[in-house]
Amino acid sequence: MISSYRAPAWLPGGHLQTLYASLLAPRPRVAYRRERWNTPDGDFIDLDWAQIRNAADANPLVVLFHGLEGNSRSQYASALMAATRDRGWRGVVVHFRGCGGELNRLPRAYHSGDSAEIDWILRRLKLDNPSIQLFAAGVSLGGNALLKWLGEQRDAANAIVAGAASISAPVDLMASGDALGRGFNMIYTRNFLATMRRKTLAKLALFPELCDRKRMLDSRTLREFDNIVTAPLHGYRDTDDYWTRASSKPLLRHIAAPTLMINARNDPFLPAAALPTAGELSAKVTAEFPATGGHVGFVTGVFPGQLDWLPQRMLNFFTESSRLP
Repeated sequence: MISSYRAPAWLPGGHLQTLYASLLAPRPRVAYRRERWNTPDGDFIDLDWAQIRNAADANPLVVLFHGLEGNSRSQYASALMAATRDRGWRGVVVHFRGCGGELNRLPRAYHSGDSAEIDWILRRLKLDNPSIQLFAAGVSLGGNALLKWLGEQRDAANAIVAGAASISAPVDLMASGDALGRGFNMIYTRNFLATMRRKTLAKLALFPELCDRKRMLDSRTLREFDNIVTAPLHGYRDTDDYWTRASSKPLLRHIAAPTLMINARNDPFLPAAALPTAGELSAKVTAEFPATGGHVGFVTGVFPGQLDWLPQRMLNFFTESSRLP
């Protein structure tokens, strides 16, 4: 569909739109209440619930799955939870294992194709809130994992979520991973690897056989790091196997729940040529691919800009797709 989004003239280019939104754009303040869940395999995850006064238990609930090395303080999380709060809805940011500020217990971490993790989280949220409208949103890595879950579940997803949205999801991990391994994109890769290496070193202190320490520290691209750590740790043969099997793109045609998919065509993390065509999408997927926006950018207005376009677009879609008042 034709998108209403246009980047402001003072913020040109995909890289500036990406970096400014992440590092400099004013973001709303959100107060959170933390809850810890034990996982079925003996680990734990942390959930941050947006604090809202006089929120009825019957009000809709929006659950957000963050991107690679993200958390509830990421700019998109703050913006969405603030917008959810302002509508009188409830909102929660789910931290993938090891992303809540404390190292998780098991060797495994999280990854782009972790749809099994998405499944038990959403099912538990629905079980705890059986009578409410539950909406799921995923950003970047979280968006790919959510789309993969929707495609795997097909019609069964409709019994759990009333609607879903993915933002800047790298649906073709091979194209995305290779793009992040060259040129200016290496600035993003270095940032990701810095925190991922620190977490892996802490894990190695507990699990010395986790991976080859020297090779891990020597890794310079996500392809190299995933080949040494992520892929074998999560049951994949190597990076190629991981990026191929974890990509959500082949499953998009099977999605049966109302789903909004937003990807900017100038997203540095995913070349426009790798975006799905109409024939690769289910009729239930509303694809919105604006020319600008960068990777989870979508700043609007005069300088210093606002981050409200994206959360309002998602919440309006949830309202329309589920016929909420």
